[in-house]
Amino acid sequence: MRRRAKLFVPSITLVKDCDTPLHRQIYGQLARAIRGGEIPGGSRLPSSRVLARLLGVSRNTVLAAFDDLAADDLLQGERGAGMLVRNAVPEVSWFGLKQVIRDSGYPARAVSLTDADGNPIYLTY
Repeated sequence: MRRRAKLFVPSITLVKDCDTPLHRQIYGQLARAIRGGEIPGGSRLPSSRVLARLLGVSRNTVLAAFDDLAADDLLQGERGAGMLVRNAVPEVSWFGLKQVIRDSGYPARAVSLTDADGNPIYLTY
């Protein structure tokens, strides 16, 4: 039998008369807490229904925030377990990205020409 992850109820404060949509406020506060380590990896968040009831918003609002967090690889949905906080938050390393591009050799060389109308033509080889 699988062990259930520890339930973590986040502290979220919403400003309803703000220009920022409610789902983006929820997303921002949860993302900041996950990236900052306030919500540990492997924790289980409350269900969308429970969180919506706690915050006084529509369930669709919470689902939109959860979808955005999952798209950013901060949450992972598991059937029957709800939304789990990812253990390893992906770090974007610009040095690593540059190295991948450099190692791929694309483009090795580029030549810029113009056609008869003055439009640029780029040849890469």
